[in-house]
Amino acid sequence: MRISQLSAASGVPIPTIKYYLREGLLPQGEQTGATRAEYGQAHLRRLRLIRALLEVGRLPVASIAKIVAAVEDESTPVHRMLGTAHYALASPAVSDPGDQEQLAARERVDRLIDDLGWRITPDAPTRDELAQVLVRLAQLGRPAGEDDLRHYADVIMRLVAEREIGKVPMDGPRETAVESLVIGTVLYGKVFDVLRRLAHESESARLLEGRPAPPVRRTSRPERAG
Repeated sequence: MRISQLSAASGVPIPTIKYYLREGLLPQGEQTGATRAEYGQAHLRRLRLIRALLEVGRLPVASIAKIVAAVEDESTPVHRMLGTAHYALASPAVSDPGDQEQLAARERVDRLIDDLGWRITPDAPTRDELAQVLVRLAQLGRPAGEDDLRHYADVIMRLVAEREIGKVPMDGPRETAVESLVIGTVLYGKVFDVLRRLAHESESARLLEGRPAPPVRRTSRPERAG
């Protein structure tokens, strides 16, 4: 397809597509003439990925370029490629290296991850991100206890992470896997947050207004093979 058809199929304006081409975010098309190139399904997939990173992930172009480089490098394992996208989505933690509260919170996060047996790289920005949240909770007089953290970790791993990662298409195009991860992380994260607030309202009504609690629905987990 020509660039005009690519624009129509993707919903991305032609000037924006040309910008992505100049920045190396989108691979060049197959030249069929001095001023003409042909584009295919791989370009559509890449545009969908870029739009997901921009519009859903709210990532800057520099971060998108790093993710695209990981996608294009076939020698980069899929796990590391997905990690590149995950780390780009992390909120930057700004802290003073000499801040004792931050250092203590980071040590606490590291111990928690070790105790849980989770396989997280030592330089993962999410470690500092969680540490910063713990510092803020303590400063506001609402410190997170060990039982709280372990409860949340257990719920997230059993009921959220396994389901979400299980939906990422690992055996298809690399762009599709990253796009699925970003959309799942950001939008399903929003779903999780909204459902929690709805549950808070319902539980508040039960405790303070004497309304009966709704019946608990047990979700069945798929049997593991082997």
